[in-house]
Amino acid sequence: MKFREIKLKSGTNIFLGKNAESNDELVKKFRGKENIIMHTVASGSPFCVIDKINPTKEEIKEAGIICASKSQDWRDNKNDVDIHLFTGKDVKKPILAKAGTWKIIGKAEVINVKKKDIEKLTRQI
Repeated sequence: MKFREIKLKSGTNIFLGKNAESNDELVKKFRGKENIIMHTVASGSPFCVIDKINPTKEEIKEAGIICASKSQDWRDNKNDVDIHLFTGKDVKKPILAKAGTWKIIGKAEVINVKKKDIEKLTRQI
């Protein structure tokens, strides 16, 4: 399955799911690994994975902005978007869960992506 692949300013790649099925495949690929995975707190966004262990704060912020910009939360509300940050070691696929549904084990960090940062990104694309 093909994912969206975007290169950050640093040169690091991130991968984004395109739909529920590719989100599932993406998380399965990185399950158990230490890569940072992101998803909006609200449902309806791609899972986003940073293809680097220990990314910088700038890489996390940039990836979060990209993830937020592709979400239903942003599309529907055009406001700040909260993003969950966790690793591949923090996810579990519940039995009988539908495609694209994963459970975060433990507590995920939450970052707030600002409306102005998403608008700036979307003007550049």
